[in-house]
Formats: sequence, structure tokens, C-alpha cells
Amino acid sequence: MNRRAALIVLDGVGIGAAPDAAAYGDVGSDTLGNLSRVVPGGLALPNLQRAGLGNIAPLAGCPPTDAPTAAWGLLEPRSSGKDSTTGHWEIAGVVLERPFPTYPHGFPHAVIAEFERRTGRPVIGNVVGSGTQVMADFGAEHQRTGAWIVYTSADSVFQVAAHEETIPLAELYAACDAARAMLVAPHDVSRVIARPFVGTPGAYVRTRNRRDVSIEPPAPTLLDALAAAGVPRHGVGKVDDLFAGRALRAEHTAGNAEGVERIREWLASGSGFLFANLVDFDQLYGHRNDVAGFHGALRDFDAALPGLIELLRDDDVLFLTADHGNDPTTASTDHARECVPVLAFGRSLHPLPIGRRAGFGDLGATVAAWFGIPFPGRGASFLQMLERGA
Repeated sequence: MNRRAALIVLDGVGIGAAPDAAAYGDVGSDTLGNLSRVVPGGLALPNLQRAGLGNIAPLAGCPPTDAPTAAWGLLEPRSSGKDSTTGHWEIAGVVLERPFPTYPHGFPHAVIAEFERRTGRPVIGNVVGSGTQVMADFGAEHQRTGAWIVYTSADSVFQVAAHEETIPLAELYAACDAARAMLVAPHDVSRVIARPFVGTPGAYVRTRNRRDVSIEPPAPTLLDALAAAGVPRHGVGKVDDLFAGRALRAEHTAGNAEGVERIREWLASGSGFLFANLVDFDQLYGHRNDVAGFHGALRDFDAALPGLIELLRDDDVLFLTADHGNDPTTASTDHARECVPVLAFGRSLHPLPIGRRAGFGDLGATVAAWFGIPFPGRGASFLQMLERGA
């Protein structure tokens, strides 16, 4: 079989509050919708508009088209939670009944004490905050004392920051591995993140040497099924970290531009399945409420899209989707409980409405069906609809 499938996750690019958004404090969140209404003139995304993005939901500047170039639809989240790990796992067929734990007041003393014991260094911080703020608040003390800076956010993360000239990267990574090993239920956070930085007080900057150490999925995923079937798998971005490296290896990238280039290279010569994450929408703009930056990143991807579509072969499919929302127009800087868009491109697919689907897992089930693998996970394939045109 020469079939290929590429699945690109536009991290944080939601398209409207999920039915249960109120339970997450996200009533009114609508990443693409709200963005379209505050950007002067609306969204300037001509290629995504032609694909059918505006057919999914009302978007200022991106109206519906009578002849979309892709199939279009919307996926509702089923898992408990609204983080990247939860979203990607659900796409791959795993639904969580219990959200990962979060720590709005920092981690319990026992957790911090055990981390100190295992790593041989003290901890400072243990706060909820942004990486830039904790560097400013604790960076000088960290360099003076050699203590770890530990912090978290609204997500289920245990983040460890260290200056690369104060603590070697190898030791920071080893400490994150130690944290991952000790953080079991009820403190089974989704990810442990190494956050190295450089610079001097007042001018600290994070480096590209970030590393995520995720918890393993509790059930078989689409990636496991593809591996068992002998389908080659390739990742771009942080996707392998989100699956704890199970059944996937990825090229980590410095941003969306490099990610798009790696996707383009795979489409030109790769085989099997590509799973890619473009993180700038979320990491650089959603979490910072940067409306202009978010729109700019969408415009850059829109401009790159035709070049990706041109590389598709007769036996290829390309899916665009997201893992959650991150509305830059709201007061919150956190992820949002949102539905996500899905656009499906392929020469053998009919450009028709996929509809409103009750779970991200329908996308993973569709990928499995494309490869002829009997793995629906927690989802229902819509491939027959796309192939038959009804």
C-alpha cells in the first residue's frame, strides 16, 4: 500500500466554545470567531477560506464558499481536560474520564521535598506563573544558590527552569526524568517540562532546549496500531513528547516556519503517516493574548498551505485540525475548552460537510480506516462519507 496520511495540528486554534465550556470557565471562548471579530477587516486567510474554513462557523473576513476545496467539519471534545496532551490523545483514540491534576496554588510540600531529595538541589518558586515572569522573579537567586526554579500554570505541568550556565542541560533533563518517575497518581501531571534559559538578570531569555517528559497514554493509540501494522510514522514538533515517545519519533522544531518546512520535506519524499504540531499559535500568541501575532501566524500558515497541497499524491490525505482553543481576545491566558475545526484534503476525497462530530477520536479513526487498520479507538470513521461523496 502506497497510501500516506498527514495530520497537522494547529495548536490552540479552536473554533467555538464546547457544550461543556461553562464547567471549565470558558463561556464565550471562541479562538477563531472572536479573533475574526477584533482583527480589522476580519481574518485574511484566502486559502483556508477557499478550503471551507468559513463553512464551519461564522468568521468575519472568511465567509462560506459554494465550492470548498476540502471537506470541512467540527469536532467536539469528549475527554476531560483542555490541554495539548489530552487533545492529541483524544485525536489518537484515547478518551480521559478524569482530567490531569492542576495546582493553582503550587505543589504540595511533600511533592517538592521528594523532588529535592531525588535531585540533591533545593527548590525555589513553586508558584503559578509564566516562564518569563519566573525568570525575572527567581533567576538571580537561582544563579546565586543553584536551586531549581519549579513552577506550574493552569495546565497540568511540573516545570523546572534552570540557567544553562548554572546547571548543565544534562542535569536538568535528568531532574525532569526523576520528577516524571515520582509524579504518579494522585499527582500524575500530564507533562514535566525542562525550561532552560540564558542571559543575565533583567535580560533572561528561554532557549530552544526545552524538553517535555509526558506521561504514557493509558491505552493503545492510533500510533500503536500503525506501528503494529508496519506503517511508518514520522513526527514534526512536540508530538512525540506528548505520547512519551511511544510509537513515534519527531523532528523538534524552532517554530511554525521550520515546522512547515519539515512537513513540506516529508510530503516530498516521506512515507506512511505524518503527525505534526505547529505550536506558535498557542505558545507565542494565545498564552500572551497577542491578537496581532496570532492572526499573523495564521496568515503565514495560510500562505504556506497551497505549497503543501501541491505536494499531495493521488493516494494521500491531509487533515488540518487543532487540540484545544487558546483565545487571545479573552482575559484568560490559558487554554480554552473549545471545539476544533477539521479540513480534509485529498484527490480521492469529496469536498463535502463532515458535520459536527462527537469527539476528536473520529479523526484518528478515519486515519486508521485510510490505512485499512481495524482501530477505531474511541471514535467513528467518516472516511466512507468522504470517499463515496454522501
